[in-house]
Amino acid sequence: MTQPWQISRRTVLRGLGTAMALPVLDVMSGPLALAADEKKLTPVRMAFVYVPNGMHMQDWTPAAEGAAFDLPYILEPLKTHKDDFMILSGLAQEHGFANGDGPGDHARALASFLTGQQAKKTHGADIKVGVSVDQVAARKVGQQTKFSSLELGCDRGAQAGNCDSGYSCSYSTNISWRTDTTPQAKEIDPKLAFERLFTGGGTAESRSKREKYRQSILDFVIEDAHDLQARLGAKDRRKLDEYLTSVRELEVRIRNAGKNPEQTAKLPDYPMPSGIPADYAEHIRLMYDLLALSFQADLTRVSTFVVANEGSNRAYPFIDVPDGHHDLSHHGGDAAKHARIRKINHFHVEQFEYFLGKLKSITEGEGTLLDNSMILYGSGIGDGNRHNHDDLPILLAGRGGKTIQTGRHVRYEKRTPLNNLFLSMLDRVDSSVESLGDSTGRLESLS
Repeated sequence: MTQPWQISRRTVLRGLGTAMALPVLDVMSGPLALAADEKKLTPVRMAFVYVPNGMHMQDWTPAAEGAAFDLPYILEPLKTHKDDFMILSGLAQEHGFANGDGPGDHARALASFLTGQQAKKTHGADIKVGVSVDQVAARKVGQQTKFSSLELGCDRGAQAGNCDSGYSCSYSTNISWRTDTTPQAKEIDPKLAFERLFTGGGTAESRSKREKYRQSILDFVIEDAHDLQARLGAKDRRKLDEYLTSVRELEVRIRNAGKNPEQTAKLPDYPMPSGIPADYAEHIRLMYDLLALSFQADLTRVSTFVVANEGSNRAYPFIDVPDGHHDLSHHGGDAAKHARIRKINHFHVEQFEYFLGKLKSITEGEGTLLDNSMILYGSGIGDGNRHNHDDLPILLAGRGGKTIQTGRHVRYEKRTPLNNLFLSMLDRVDSSVESLGDSTGRLESLS
């Protein structure tokens, strides 16, 4: 009897100086697949999406608990995904508070968000906070993928300078910390991120040729792709075709987005890389697309995405909010500022909905890529005017490989450590640790 044809999960498409990863295909499973490959077919991924300056909590927190809750204004864009996420109220990062260190809530908010540790108050080189949850996972499972973790953002990071009341700029611009003293720099240029993910940089010759003739990466691997498609079943051919189409479309969008050097929003005075879109919404969506494709191709299973740096004073004229975000967050009870800050929050959730829709559209195993993910969305500040770090706006999307019961609003005891949630998330990506930051135990009621 003829054995069924199969390929390793490590198979890539090759061309001139280029190696491009494949999405998960059915042909990668079965009796001939490597044992390690079998475990990778539907791995659980985790991503942390951060938005700055807190939230207009009145329009974020559902009134009812359990499954019978209505979506408040800010969460309305997620109505088609209501069964795919949880709202978790009552969680806190105590080390976002001053705890004797005086002002600097924005720097502490981002620095403590994934670490649960108090940032050392300094604007010198002696920065210190703690290892972040994403890097704990990256150490455990990162060797199984091409990239141990992926750090993305829309605002440039910094490693020096005084950005918030005596705190280094490294705290308010970096969410991922590889060690207590070493932040992981984030990539903000979609073009550079694409090159890194899907071409591995390629050879100098291949990069030069693609730039000169405006060729797609697919032009270099198309023969290998055609050979592979000829040997695939109908379902896998469709999967591969959809993936390759997504890659090509993303290439085109990144190329077009980088054409206009003018910025439509007020940004810090520094040169922008060539691939930075002028359209902020498009910039966010390109980064979400890159993240989705990196999960689909199993290039990484751990990621962070800082939509805007903490304390960002970006204006949003394209949604009729010409004021700076940070300025508006200090609303002082002003009704007009309340209305504008919630519009900004609503805008960011609209972009997040795009990401969830992308993950949900990708079939994987018996479910979708979203089913096999845990995507945390939130901020290290509750109300921007109060600078509180308890009762944080936290949303957890995805079912974590059928281990999370979504479609609910769960309210926890006040000041429950956010790091308790992180311990539970680490368990689901085979990266268990006994404690992290100020954790006091696993978070209950997720399943």
